[in-house]
Amino acid sequence: MSCTVTDGVADVRLNRPDKLNALDQPMFEQLVATGERLRRDSSVRAVVLSGEGRAFCAGLDFSIFGELAEGSRPARMETDGPAKALGQQAAHIWTLLPQPVIAAVHGVAYGGGLQVALGADIRLVSSDAQLSVMEIKWGINPDMTGTQVLPELVGRDIAKELTFTGRVVGGEEAVALRLATRVEGDPHAAALALAGEIASKSPEAVRESKRLLDLAGRVSLAEGFEAEQVAIHSLIGTPNQHEAIAANLEKRPPKFTDPAQ
Repeated sequence: MSCTVTDGVADVRLNRPDKLNALDQPMFEQLVATGERLRRDSSVRAVVLSGEGRAFCAGLDFSIFGELAEGSRPARMETDGPAKALGQQAAHIWTLLPQPVIAAVHGVAYGGGLQVALGADIRLVSSDAQLSVMEIKWGINPDMTGTQVLPELVGRDIAKELTFTGRVVGGEEAVALRLATRVEGDPHAAALALAGEIASKSPEAVRESKRLLDLAGRVSLAEGFEAEQVAIHSLIGTPNQHEAIAANLEKRPPKFTDPAQ
């Protein structure tokens, strides 16, 4: 994997283009390690997640299917007490980042590759992208958080249809199903532009907004309303909130400082 940070935007790229960025043990470990590092980096204000070469991610490396065929359990499936399996961590870590994460999807996003993309807050896809919950083809179930995340995005019935059949969905249909946010001619360039726009906003306000939106539907309305009030009281009067007001009144670009962590 590669990760570069420019003007507060982290550009994270899966980097096994000769294998269509298929997921093997080192890739799982790098996804988790990179996500954990960015999670702690207060200078990063938005993240773009994409794949080098012809695809976002083709799913599991065929070597892992060989292990399954032999009846062994790959390391990515193992858990340590309450800890998530490595594959689950590789997808879920992007949800845990306080910064917004944008997945730029082109080519294929199959199985585990799709589940990694589902960990992002926003998914921009090319019109010719191919997305599939493909695990059923190999006689297994989605095990990288997909069964829990997918119904929230597309509805329980569509999630079941996609999972039971493993059918391939194109970019336009993915947007119609809410599997993706919108179609872009160049998803990576569009994602970087969107990330740059987000990075130009008050970082604390963006982080609090992400946290609150992720609570919606997962806590009671009373808890959600209370969380809103706690958040806004934590933002009002801060240096970055004053800077947002001043920049708007003075019609100039704001100069925000990185949030303390």
